[in-house]
Amino acid sequence: MSVFRLGEKPYPTQILQRKLYELLLQGRRIDGRGLLQHRPVSVELNVVEKAEGSAMVTLGKTRVVAGVKYDLGSPYPDTPDKGNLTVNAELLPLASRTFEPGPPDENAIELSRFVDRCIRESQALRLDQLVYVPGQKVGVVYVDVYVLDFDGDYFAPAVLAATAALASARVQRYEVQNGVVTKVAGERVPLPLVKLPTAAMIGILRDKVIVDPTALEEPALDASIVIGWGTDDELAAIQKDSPGLIPESLLDEMIEVSRNVTVRLRRTLMDRLRDVWRPAEDVSVGSQSQA
Repeated sequence: MSVFRLGEKPYPTQILQRKLYELLLQGRRIDGRGLLQHRPVSVELNVVEKAEGSAMVTLGKTRVVAGVKYDLGSPYPDTPDKGNLTVNAELLPLASRTFEPGPPDENAIELSRFVDRCIRESQALRLDQLVYVPGQKVGVVYVDVYVLDFDGDYFAPAVLAATAALASARVQRYEVQNGVVTKVAGERVPLPLVKLPTAAMIGILRDKVIVDPTALEEPALDASIVIGWGTDDELAAIQKDSPGLIPESLLDEMIEVSRNVTVRLRRTLMDRLRDVWRPAEDVSVGSQSQA
């Protein structure tokens, strides 16, 4: 029976740590990337036929799909003048042998909350424009995220997929007549998405900072955080997703590295959404009229 001191990693992981750190000292990683280089990324739109909007993002060998559905509902009591946003995430067992079947575990809940914060705290989705009858009837946006293949860092592609799905979504348009909400037949409109949130996973091993760790690298890291940005200069969310301490001396560097990475990811996303999204402040999914 092996005995470890509290806080120590298993011996095989310690051996991997030493090997990875030797490579990092040479400015490279086990898959040939540089320390601050993310894996190739691709974005595919409209992959789920029955969703109002959907996207699949592939980051290296990690693949995540997100779908958007839209419906009417009642507002939350504390936000009668805003629509509702609900984000759910699942780590499908087929994606990795480390993912277990059953209801969402703490890792899936952590993922859904991080995606939610990136969208909500950046105010990327104008929930105030999803109100039909204040205090009574609002639009409800459901975002479902599924990790299909896992090879490290599902946070960044999950935020990217959710953002792409929201940006490309076309939802039912409604109108209000004398306080009654009715569908406008045959009319579908974009959601009021005014920003494109993106995120980056940043890991540290001793004094080295790396971007977008793989499944092999993740357990060997001393610690990692995921950082979401609403725009190139607007921080939206920070989540520490692993045990371990983060030296204060490295935190500023990690935040700046994440900003640079998310700027590149946002450029990739903007290029993919060129024909389907514009950051218009006046987009509305409903109209008011008096009969």
